[in-house]
Amino acid sequence: MYRILAAMLAAASCVTMAQAQVGPSAAVTQDVPIYTLDQAVSAAGGSAPAAEAATAAIDAARAGRTVAGLRPNPVVQGQVENVIGSGPYRGVRSAESTVGFAIPIELGGKRGARVAVANAQLSRAEIQAAIIAADVRLQVTQLYVEAVAADRRVATARDQARIASDALRAASVRVQAGRASPLEQQRADVARINADANVERQLRLAEAARANLARRIGRPIDGALDDTLLDRLPGANVYGPVAPVNTTGTLALAAANADFSIAEAGVRLARANRVPDLNVGPAIRRLEATNDMAAVFTVSIPIPVFNNGRAAIAQATAQRTQADAQRRVTALDIEQAITDAQAQAANAATTARAASGPALAAAQEAARIARIGYREGKFGQLELLDAERTLAETRVAAIDALANYQNARAQVERLTAPAPNGGNQ
Repeated sequence: MYRILAAMLAAASCVTMAQAQVGPSAAVTQDVPIYTLDQAVSAAGGSAPAAEAATAAIDAARAGRTVAGLRPNPVVQGQVENVIGSGPYRGVRSAESTVGFAIPIELGGKRGARVAVANAQLSRAEIQAAIIAADVRLQVTQLYVEAVAADRRVATARDQARIASDALRAASVRVQAGRASPLEQQRADVARINADANVERQLRLAEAARANLARRIGRPIDGALDDTLLDRLPGANVYGPVAPVNTTGTLALAAANADFSIAEAGVRLARANRVPDLNVGPAIRRLEATNDMAAVFTVSIPIPVFNNGRAAIAQATAQRTQADAQRRVTALDIEQAITDAQAQAANAATTARAASGPALAAAQEAARIARIGYREGKFGQLELLDAERTLAETRVAAIDALANYQNARAQVERLTAPAPNGGNQ
C-alpha cells in the first residue's frame, strides 16, 4: 500500500516539476496592457530634472545670442563749466552748460565675433541636451531590463519552491514507506525552507526594481512589463570580427567639436577686441553770459597702452589648442569605448544564447533524469538535490546573461548615438 501511494505521489511530483520547468513564458497570458520600454523612456524624458536643466540651458544660450547681437547703449552726458571760480567766474554767471550724447561705435567686427561665440555656445547646449536624452534612455533601459529580469527571477524562485515542496512530499512518503532514511526528509525540508526564503528575497528585489523604474519615469507603472525584451538576441553569426569604428557624428565627438568651435570663436573675439572703439558725442552748449547756443561734437578713442589685447589673444589661442587636442583625445577614447562595448555585447550575446539554450536544456534533462531515478530508487537524494540546485543556478544564470546582453546593447547604442542635425550659424 505504501509503495503504491509513494509511486502515485512521485508521479504527480514529476508532472508538477516538468510543468514548472517551462518557466514564465508558458504562463497563462492575461489581457493586461503592456508598459513598453519606449513608453518608459518617453515618460522619463519629460520628467527628468536633467532634461529640464538642458532645456533651460538652451533657453539661456538663445538669450545669450540675442544679447550678443545688441549694440552698445548710448550715454547721455551733462557738463557745466566755468563755475565757482574767481573774478568773472565767481558763482554761475559765466557758466557754460553742455548736454549731449556719447554714442559708441564698435570697430573690428566685435558684434559679429560675439554672435559667433553665442552661436557656438547654443550649438553646444543643444548637443548637451541630446547627450542628456541619450543618458536618460540608457538609465531607463537598464532599470527596465532589471525590473523584467527581477520578475523572471521571482517566477524561477516560485517554480523552485514548488519543486522543493513536491520533493519534500515525495521524501516523506518514502520515509513512511520505509524506503528511505528520515535524513532524506530533513534534507528535503531544508531545501524547501531555503526555496521559500529565496522567493521572499526575490520578491523584495523585484519590488525595489519596479520602484526604481517608477521613480525614474516619474509615474506609477501601469500594466505589465514587456517580458519578451530579454529574449531578443541577435543571430548566431551576427557578431563576427568587430567592424572598424566610425566615430563621426557621435554625440561625444560632436560635443568635442562644439567645444573647439567655441574656442575658435573666442580667438576671433579676442582679435576683434584689440581694435579700439570710437565714441562720438554730438551735444549742445549754452553760454550763460550771452545766452547763446552752440553745437559741440566730440570724438574719443582709447589708447591701448597698458592693455593692448595681446595677452587675451594668447589666452584664447591656447584654449583653442587645448580644445583641439581634447577633440583628438575624445575621438580616440570614443573609438576604444565603442570597440570594447561591441565586444562585450558580442560576448554577452554568446553567453546568453548558451545559457538560455543548450546549458539550460542540459540542466533540465539532468534534473528530469534525477527525479525519475530517485523515484525508482536508482539515484540517491543527494544526486537529486545536486541536479535541482544546478538547474536553479542555470536558470538564474540564463536570466542574468540575457539581462547583461540587453544592457551591453543599450551601452553600444548610447556610445553610437548620432548627434542632432543642423546647427546655428
